[in-house]
Amino acid sequence: MTRRDSSPDFIEAIARGLDVIRAFGPGQPVMTLASVADATSLPRPTARRILLTLEQLGYVRQLGVRQAGGPGYELTPRVLDLGMSYVLSRGLWKIARPHMEALVARTSESSSIAQLDGSDILYVARVAVPKIVALAVTVGTRFPAMQTSLGKVLLAALPAGEAEAVLAEPSRSGITPRWQPDAAARAAALREVRARGWAMTDGELAPAIRSVAVPLRDGDGRVIAALNVNAHAAETPVDVLTGEYLPLLLATASAISADWAACQSVPQTTLTNGHLSGMRTV
Repeated sequence: MTRRDSSPDFIEAIARGLDVIRAFGPGQPVMTLASVADATSLPRPTARRILLTLEQLGYVRQLGVRQAGGPGYELTPRVLDLGMSYVLSRGLWKIARPHMEALVARTSESSSIAQLDGSDILYVARVAVPKIVALAVTVGTRFPAMQTSLGKVLLAALPAGEAEAVLAEPSRSGITPRWQPDAAARAAALREVRARGWAMTDGELAPAIRSVAVPLRDGDGRVIAALNVNAHAAETPVDVLTGEYLPLLLATASAISADWAACQSVPQTTLTNGHLSGMRTV
């Protein structure tokens, strides 16, 4: 493969790595080494080294099930770190913000959206109220998933058996949670979340932090993120959190999911090679 830029400052290896990430496009969530090499016009040994590097860095995972052409690979949510600010400024945040602001106005509690990144959750949107809490949270903050209501919702949405594999990955949050459940306790907690459709935590991550979370879905019903209301335990009893705030949270999540699905279905006009063309959001 020839270099695409003759500048001595151009790093071809980085460009090829990005080519491999971009190869996982719409309709191609899982790719083999052969399909990646074909899609990027890279020699197979080069494509293999890039995939293995991305796997070591946490941006790609190899699936256990082999396909025709070898083992399958898929991107992990960690690729969102590469462009989360841009995506949110024009996507989910834009859609969710007015709904979250209305929810916060009615509850007087903070609300956040998070997505799963390995065994952590990554906060991608937040509307906060000025209250003193045990742990500071901003967009980009990560916490161990199992000890948060947001994380429980996201883990419960994974295919059977996949949650434990995800939780086996080391956390990058730097936080040591109060609750340290074994595999049986984790499985029981996630079964409960699947059965009732929402999750709650009460001091499992850190003292006095209490929250409830529900899923956000796309037009196909897939869980794309989780939305929560979090409160200080000394100010908000559990019955208020689940009896008053949870119905508002469910209604807010439904409205955000509906708007997100509608956004997905609207054709978008883009400029490609100097020509206007229509495409659908994904």
